[in-house]
Amino acid sequence: MIWKPHVTVAAVIEQDGKFLLVEEHTSQGLLFNQPAGHLEPDESLIAGVAREVQEESAREFEPQYLIGIYRWHSQAADTTYLRFAFAGRVIAHYPERPLDEGIVRAVWMSPDEIRATQTRHRSPLILRCVEDYLAGKRYPLEILTHYD
Repeated sequence: MIWKPHVTVAAVIEQDGKFLLVEEHTSQGLLFNQPAGHLEPDESLIAGVAREVQEESAREFEPQYLIGIYRWHSQAADTTYLRFAFAGRVIAHYPERPLDEGIVRAVWMSPDEIRATQTRHRSPLILRCVEDYLAGKRYPLEILTHYD
């Protein structure tokens, strides 16, 4: 058997001291996550995170920095995830656009609210990515290379 991690992309979006999260239906119930999802075949990391933000929050996202790369093994799913987390800005909001299946709503939360809802986080990566962002971790997008 060949082992491989699930590659995901996530957006950490801060506006006026609050961070954009999505509330979504999961097999463990209604949980919070950053706008995030699996990288699709032949998709760059930057295109993937922009697509996920649009699908899950109806917002157009411009990635500006890589915050970090995170490996996490979910015991519940027996799955290893390799997450590329990006920071950036919202360019536009399209409230009439439907959200991805399973997404209940997009919500803005302060860091304290995010910390207070940890029991409802889809993974420990949510708070870790926010904390890394708050600590000033920013890497230029030029460190990423995508070959067609």
